[in-house]
Amino acid sequence: MTSLDGRVAIVTGAGRGLGREYAKLLAAEGAKVVVNDRGSDMDGTGGDPALAEAVAAEIRATGGEAVANNDDVADWKGGQRLVRAAVETFGGLHVLVNNAGILRDRLLVNMSEEEWDSVIQVHLKGHFVPLRHAAAYWRELSKQHGPAGASVINTSSTSGLNGNPGQANYGAAKAGIAALTVIAAQELGRYGVRVNAIAPAARTRLTESTPGLGDMIAPPADEVRFDEWDPANVAPVVAWLAAETTPVSGRVFYVFGGDVQPMVGWSRAPGLEGPHRWSAEELAEQMPRVLE
Repeated sequence: MTSLDGRVAIVTGAGRGLGREYAKLLAAEGAKVVVNDRGSDMDGTGGDPALAEAVAAEIRATGGEAVANNDDVADWKGGQRLVRAAVETFGGLHVLVNNAGILRDRLLVNMSEEEWDSVIQVHLKGHFVPLRHAAAYWRELSKQHGPAGASVINTSSTSGLNGNPGQANYGAAKAGIAALTVIAAQELGRYGVRVNAIAPAARTRLTESTPGLGDMIAPPADEVRFDEWDPANVAPVVAWLAAETTPVSGRVFYVFGGDVQPMVGWSRAPGLEGPHRWSAEELAEQMPRVLE
């Protein structure tokens, strides 16, 4: 038996790039996959429902089980339909991979309200909505049959965890997703649900469009050389996190090429301590030493 035999997985944004690789590997490992993608352009406009069906057809052609879904993951009823599609088609849901996203990069002083709202909507709300409906399903399942044995894999980014100029909207959403991951893991563990996130670095249409990065991430001319930017490098980490036997929860992993590294979040460093309120003058004197 492969590691995911009998498990049902949803992968959002699975029509291209990283999501496509996730869906293919999960299916190859035995999972039944709902391939979700609206087929939108990089900025979230337009749509091509054929993309999701093409990936589902590719999986079926290799002996796997998959169906396409074109629901908007940031729409409340769309998220309900997505979860229902997995349950009604394959009889359950065990794995949710939140991967869908768009880019509308702009320096903060030039960013429009719509550019901010659209990116927050697709990334942050687009993680919350499927997770919310899946969590409700797993809660009811746990009441009837015990721990759900489910896994959620969210998608954060170093843009949110470390910062990147020109991506205030994207970075804020990705930082929010990391926080959502930690909180959801704390809340859903009682139902037998693990929640983790990855911060992947790979060659996709989004990274290829990033100024100064396109040439650097091109496939190597030498076919023997390891292609560290290949999005397929990230998929095994998703498959590992999706397995029922993986004990990890509430963590974020940076994944690039052959690197898989836990990310360490905000933590307190040594600073001032005292049984009194510091004055502004005292802070002006003491804090330079602390910040060194």
